[in-house]
Amino acid sequence: MFAQPPGVQPGLTALSAEDPHEIGGYRLHARLGSGGMGVVYLAYTPGGRPIALKAVRREFAADPEFRERFAQEVASARRIHGLFTAQVVDSGEDERTPWLATAYVPGPSLHQVVQRHGPLPVRTVLLLVAGIAEALQEIHRVGVVHRDLKPANVLIAGDGPRVIDFGIARAADAAALTGAGLRIGTAAFMAPEQALGRPVTSATDVFALGALAGFVAGGVPPFGNGPESGALYRVVHEHPDLGRIPRELHELLSWCLAKPPEDRPTTADLIAAVRAHPLVGPRPQFTEGWLPGPVLEEVGVRRQAPGGPAGPGGSALSVPPAPSAPAARPVPEHLQPTMAADPAAYPAPAPAPAPAPARGPGPRGTMPYAPAPSPPALPPAGPVRRDRRRGRSRLPVLALAAAALLACAGGAYWFGFPPEEPDPAGDPATGAPRTPAASAYVPGYVQTALTAPDSGYEFDLRAGKVVPAESAAWYLARTSDAFLPSEESDAFVADGSGELTPDDCARGIETRPVTTLPFKALADERPFCVRSPDQREVAIVRLVEATSAGSVTIAVDHFRTR
Repeated sequence: MFAQPPGVQPGLTALSAEDPHEIGGYRLHARLGSGGMGVVYLAYTPGGRPIALKAVRREFAADPEFRERFAQEVASARRIHGLFTAQVVDSGEDERTPWLATAYVPGPSLHQVVQRHGPLPVRTVLLLVAGIAEALQEIHRVGVVHRDLKPANVLIAGDGPRVIDFGIARAADAAALTGAGLRIGTAAFMAPEQALGRPVTSATDVFALGALAGFVAGGVPPFGNGPESGALYRVVHEHPDLGRIPRELHELLSWCLAKPPEDRPTTADLIAAVRAHPLVGPRPQFTEGWLPGPVLEEVGVRRQAPGGPAGPGGSALSVPPAPSAPAARPVPEHLQPTMAADPAAYPAPAPAPAPAPARGPGPRGTMPYAPAPSPPALPPAGPVRRDRRRGRSRLPVLALAAAALLACAGGAYWFGFPPEEPDPAGDPATGAPRTPAASAYVPGYVQTALTAPDSGYEFDLRAGKVVPAESAAWYLARTSDAFLPSEESDAFVADGSGELTPDDCARGIETRPVTTLPFKALADERPFCVRSPDQREVAIVRLVEATSAGSVTIAVDHFRTR
């Protein structure tokens, strides 16, 4: 037994002499685990924020095909923003040892829970199925198949499960490493088509979810333990053993574990089945009582996130199509962005002289749509004091926010710009008729969705990614109800919910700059833009989702001057 260094709890493994002490600028604190793909470390951002950092094995790092696929999968993983997944926050695809960093989720894995506490109650299993199915919906939405869904890759938090390690297995599948004896996936949770080396689909993950649920409900996998070869044979040729599983779950799990992929339910089918069960009801909720007492007690202890090498430690890791998207549904009340406490603090809009005519087919789709009502007026720009030591605004706080928009279960919105033709709605910055003109800007990255799990992360507008707070030069930070642009950045908000070009932004910033904007004043998909301190770049932003759990998702189009 080794002596635990300060800040390392039992359950973490202290770094050995062979382990690096820093990867990608993040200091490492302890090992969270290891597997066929690599080693996962508990690491810390320069500001002290805990993250889970996965360093890829040398065998994979030396394979050019793996590296190429790894970069592709990391790009896809960055687009996954489900509430039951762990957000990717940084990566080093081109470094000597490729790595991926995700938000840290303090909580045991399902494998650890069953090992320590035995099978879980039927209601808990049903809620887990619904939460994991929702996570898979988001993963599949961006065209990723998990390929290695198993109890060790699902962490338990007080408000539900978190699926981790999605996407990387596909990169390994592409690598020429069969000679090294490495198999991607876990035999007892593999679907038949995956075990036979055939193409995998979203139905492959549904099979794995059924096997996972059987393990959680019965204490052993439905296709047994033992040698991998035996488990693979049973997965392909035999029926699952549901003898240890409560009868209330037999029908649901048998459906998931059907041999032909086309006979399995979709993730939407699974969520509907859970909602129809009398133990759950139409509104599954991870509220008090969803976990047995001893499990909840363990999760509660682990929620004390590690505070760094000199502080208390943690004990679990969290790492963080495709098909036609269904129509978006209204934003549920519990997902609405937080509103200002005093609506009266913001003036109502001046009456519009006349309603704008309905717009015809455009980038949003083929159906005509009517413009949204005029939004509330915005407070004028005023003097702003800044704390230059930390790069953050001081009172009055410089804030910026955007309109609420939710695309559920893969629903998609187009964030492009209208054709260059005279616009009867006029220039969003001046109201004058807009005519075609050569733009002073060229696109950088476009239609990029980014999610900040909480206020400990910010949006790096230049790089188009989510980074730990205090680490980007040109950033967009956020509070519970506002965005905070970086020091010396300028901002402008369009009059309505239509399209906004970078040239509109430049004119609007010069004529009507803004500083502080509450969410309440920015409804109906209202776009806003932020200009870089050197005035050479513009980011056009829309708020996609602000959840009650604290995560904020935006969609960004980036432009730079010619």
